[in-house]
Amino acid sequence: MYANVLVQYGVKSLDHTFTYRIPDNLIGIVSVGVKVNVPFGKQNINGFVLSISNEVPLTEVKDIKDVVTKELKLNEEMLDLGKHIKELTLCSLISAYQTMLPTSMKVSNAKEDYNKYEVMVEIACSDDEINEFIFNNLKKAKKQVELLELIRENPVLKKDVNGSSLKKLIELGLVREVRNQVYRINYNSEIDSAYSLNEEQENAYKEIISHKDEEYIALLHGITGSGKTEVYMHLINEVIKDDKCAIMLVPEISLTTQIVERFYRRFGSDVAIFHSSLSDGEKYDEYKKIMNGEVHVVVGTRSAIFTPVKNLGIIIIDEEHSQTYKQDNNPRYHALDIAKWRCKYNNCPLVLGSATPSFETMARAKKNVYKFIPLNRRIGSSSLPDISIVDMSKEVRKRNMILSDELKISIMQCLEAHEQVMLLINRRGYSNIITCLSCGYTYKCPHCDISLTYHKTKNHLRCHYCGYTVIKSDICPNCQEKSIDDYGLGTEKVEEFVKTLYPSYSVVRMDTDTTSKKGSHERIIKDIEAHKYDIIIGTQMIAKGLDFPNVTLVGVVNADESLNLPDFRSGENTFNLLTQVSGRAGRGNLKGKVIIQTFNPENKTLNFVKNADYMGNYTYEMGVRHMLSYPPYCYLVLIRVSSKDYDILSTEANKVVQYLRRSLNESSKVLGPTTASPFKVNNVFRFQIIIKYKFDENIKPAIDFIDKEYAMNRDISVDIDINPLRI
Repeated sequence: MYANVLVQYGVKSLDHTFTYRIPDNLIGIVSVGVKVNVPFGKQNINGFVLSISNEVPLTEVKDIKDVVTKELKLNEEMLDLGKHIKELTLCSLISAYQTMLPTSMKVSNAKEDYNKYEVMVEIACSDDEINEFIFNNLKKAKKQVELLELIRENPVLKKDVNGSSLKKLIELGLVREVRNQVYRINYNSEIDSAYSLNEEQENAYKEIISHKDEEYIALLHGITGSGKTEVYMHLINEVIKDDKCAIMLVPEISLTTQIVERFYRRFGSDVAIFHSSLSDGEKYDEYKKIMNGEVHVVVGTRSAIFTPVKNLGIIIIDEEHSQTYKQDNNPRYHALDIAKWRCKYNNCPLVLGSATPSFETMARAKKNVYKFIPLNRRIGSSSLPDISIVDMSKEVRKRNMILSDELKISIMQCLEAHEQVMLLINRRGYSNIITCLSCGYTYKCPHCDISLTYHKTKNHLRCHYCGYTVIKSDICPNCQEKSIDDYGLGTEKVEEFVKTLYPSYSVVRMDTDTTSKKGSHERIIKDIEAHKYDIIIGTQMIAKGLDFPNVTLVGVVNADESLNLPDFRSGENTFNLLTQVSGRAGRGNLKGKVIIQTFNPENKTLNFVKNADYMGNYTYEMGVRHMLSYPPYCYLVLIRVSSKDYDILSTEANKVVQYLRRSLNESSKVLGPTTASPFKVNNVFRFQIIIKYKFDENIKPAIDFIDKEYAMNRDISVDIDINPLRI
């Protein structure tokens, strides 16, 4: 028998299978989807078996060395999904499988056993032998007798008992050690009963569950606090009754803490979690639970869409508008596309939930491609917060550079009432521009076309693109004057200012700098829930999905941060972010209040936020996009060409543009090449080319040709992003 093996190298020239003979000792062990070790050139490498055949056209075939992973393998659905990702993103097939798998299963990983074991000690002899030993050793080996009697009652953990006494009992054959596999993540607590649904929720649930055995996509458009999660859980409960499984996606790791806790309380140990903050061993355990069919519910971030659930019954994507569902590096897939494919494969529904759906999703709902289901009111007695806009140009004249008078007063009133405050500043660090007041010198990354960000807690300047770091000095490196100053706002500066302003109250900062350590998300969120902090300062990770009933005031320190980005989606993204963070206020019985600080108080987007008018913002932005021909009125392809040599880059980028203009239909537009933002990253120059098209049968062949043409080029790198979220 012979196996066709896809080897671990991701280069396009090796993007096909190689045939190996299955030796007699591995027949029955080697099967489709397993990871094997094979000879390749002068070394042994790993690969996945994609097919098995009885005949081979080659005269000389090498033998498979061994099976690397016996417990876990790619099932038929995962194998087909990898081929779909390759087609969708133009990546190599092995790159698709690598993206889909946890560290323990990645093809180049040689480690096999990620299992965690506990060693138990149990009786290994008859009662008569035990009684005889106790009778003969009651006085001279008292500790051994006590230990033997303890183990006789119940097996014990080896780590909990005396070493020398245990060793003697093992030598005498009275007890033995047994290794038992244990999972690192377990939930053992009482399970809560389901909450009853209100009329809106009940109607949404009935509509979706009536399509539980068919391919069907629903947009659950519910305002913040309208109870979308409870609808999700009712749907999942119904799916479980049919012995089917559910995948629930959330956009941020910070959300998994609260969501997972709610799902544990509802479904107990029938839940597996999957996100990037888990250790390799934890991911292995959760993946194994899922593959073995030990759980019905998977909750996680983007990567959870690839988990090999058996008998899939529903996929739910919460906060579906979030850009974190799109992977930035190769393969550039979107979790929504993968979810659609899996729901079609398994003939089951897909639910997209959001208070601020992406415009592409809403456009499809309006055309009845997706079923539109609204939730227009908050559950219980809570109501949407009151939102006000503060003109910071007037505040600056009063020397209020960070917080306006209105926000300062509101914070104090909130704190005195023993309520909590949330402040959003969507930029981490202390300040983003460090410059010399004497000569104008500005600290920039020597490897990237970007200013360094100052992080005061560590007194260093850091590039958020390549990681370059330098210690900050008060002396200008250019003119040697002591005149270095910082401009711009970051979470660190706001935190420092707020602690000075409200010294009697506890403050926590939540951004990627404070949540990088394992377990930090969970610790901070649980501390906020326990009201150990009065003021929460954070980036967009605090804006989505979190539920703190005692937060009654939300302040947006600088609403212009995302509005001024040179991106056609900046208005949509700003509305989404501010609406989501506004939704954190007043989720309990207390009335919420939101204060948005801006230098552009007449801005249409901000006033749509103020009036909680999603459809108004949607209609306005769609008019702009129609006029300028942007999605969803067209499709986009972003081609990024990069090189360390500017002259070669310029020549080749223009060649690509000329080829595209010759190859595509006249209705398709090819824009560029223009400099990417930032233009230089880690000493590599970057140009970008944008294709706008509606229907063009030549698109796929053209970008396939470009991809293959530059696949082996060492001077030029070409990355193709189909339907990019950022340009």
